[in-house]
Amino acid sequence: MPSTATRRHLTVAGLRRRPGLPHHLRDGVARDVVLDMGWGRLVLGQTFADQRDVVDALRAEETGERDIAMYVRDPQVLVGLAPHELFVDPSYTYRLPLARYRPPRDRNPDVFVRMVRERAELEDVNRLYAACGMVRSDPDVMWANHRTRTFTYLVAEDTRTGAIVGTVTGVDHVLAFGDPDAGASLWCLASDPQAAPRGVGECLVRVLAERYAARGRAVLDLSVLHDNDAAIALYRRLGFRPAPPVVVKRKNPINQPLFSPRPAGVDGLNPYARIIAEEALRRGVRVEVTDAPSGEMRLSFAGRSLLTRESLSELTSAVAMSRCDDKRVTRRLLAATGVRVPRGVELAPDPLRDEAGLAAVEELIAERGPVVVKPARGEQGKGITVGVATPDALRDAVAEASGHCPDVLVEELVRGEDLRILVIDHEVVAAAVRRPAAVIGTGAATVRALVQEQSRRRAAATGGESRIPLDATTEAVVADAGCSLDDVLERGRRLQVRRTANLHTGGTIDDVTDDLHPDLVDAAVAASRALGIPVTGLDLLVPDVRGPEHVVIEANERPGLANHSPRPTAQRFLDLLFPETR
Repeated sequence: MPSTATRRHLTVAGLRRRPGLPHHLRDGVARDVVLDMGWGRLVLGQTFADQRDVVDALRAEETGERDIAMYVRDPQVLVGLAPHELFVDPSYTYRLPLARYRPPRDRNPDVFVRMVRERAELEDVNRLYAACGMVRSDPDVMWANHRTRTFTYLVAEDTRTGAIVGTVTGVDHVLAFGDPDAGASLWCLASDPQAAPRGVGECLVRVLAERYAARGRAVLDLSVLHDNDAAIALYRRLGFRPAPPVVVKRKNPINQPLFSPRPAGVDGLNPYARIIAEEALRRGVRVEVTDAPSGEMRLSFAGRSLLTRESLSELTSAVAMSRCDDKRVTRRLLAATGVRVPRGVELAPDPLRDEAGLAAVEELIAERGPVVVKPARGEQGKGITVGVATPDALRDAVAEASGHCPDVLVEELVRGEDLRILVIDHEVVAAAVRRPAAVIGTGAATVRALVQEQSRRRAAATGGESRIPLDATTEAVVADAGCSLDDVLERGRRLQVRRTANLHTGGTIDDVTDDLHPDLVDAAVAASRALGIPVTGLDLLVPDVRGPEHVVIEANERPGLANHSPRPTAQRFLDLLFPETR
């Protein structure tokens, strides 16, 4: 994003205008008002006397931003002035009459809504935008806006953890341009899809409404996409009703899904394939969905086409894929090139009869402590048992693993953070610490109810890819912590409910790309070169991501790019496939 100093627009008291468009008062109302929101500009159409000036304002949109013209007079005329450049956004406007708004009787004890206090919190705001698929905002612009009363930046804290889990922005139209209708508007409502307690969005909207009601504002408006059923249901429940204003936007790559027909099947893709399809469409790469359930697509550009399945493409050879598929081969190749791997034992086929191998594992346990038993082939954490320390537990774990794959690998249990490093074209693009699924007590809900609620939230955030099973493993992990599924978990207590950090069983992921020690970066690149694979997700165990100590435990030939937002994973993947579109 260009710096504030290089923008083509002037910022004065939170207002930005295009040179040549006069900004003045007429009858106490400012004219030709354009507000810089950081992610784009809000063009307030009711302040423009000439529709052609609105067109000029939208033409001044910065690359990578999304300008919005709202309250325009005669939007069909406006679009008619530049039909190849503008379109009417498929969204609804909802309006809350603040004089009729009534606060709730009971406040949500898990959520505290407040103003942004310091600039660093705007990075949390951007993190939430990215997690919700929204355009990130320029922190300098937001911070400058925050210092005026025209803009209101609210954040929601989880009172159990202190984490910022939601945000909303308000614009005071009276302070922006002397609005004779005494209005205000709501923008950028977002909540953490992984960690937000129930009701965060409602709390944010209510507090914003109450603040503007206290200022004497008459209405609070918002724009919401026509198919955002969950948001519309929330707004209607709070008293918002449909209103006449419509939104006009430019036909730019960000907005393309709103004005251009999408290829058949794209909407049926899972999040890991859809993020690639969206980036391809943004670049003008043709997308043909060949099998939506598996995430398979054919991408074509300039007479060349490649078949992909999520982040797996024809650029990954069958040999490289097989090297990742068999964890025994992976560790042998990495160890041969000097990449550190945990000590391990490979059991023979029919592993329960491999007495020599089982004896070697028992020696490993005696020398190094508990071990991890896993199928040599497999994914999504299936068949893995962590913390095996006795002969009986070993045989049970081997039986479980061999039920998924006849070849079984046993490795020493290395304590540390579960780190995933994404390498594309032998360069580290993203890194994240994966943590096992956990719930936070409310003092009222049982562990079972908390797990079910967290599982629903994870499923909604990942298109159904991530859920927390209520199975014997979850029950055992809860029991190890001295609880049962039917116990009420005390408020604020964090309870881990799975042993492994696999995302498909509800694990969460926190970006640590900027914190990686150089040795970890070097190890990841060396591993990708040893495997000869252009795209891989390497799993490491590390005591500290800022330190050099590590072991590599496996490599994934089809890593989920959508798990590393806001890192430019899909962008780097398309750079690899079609470098001419970079």
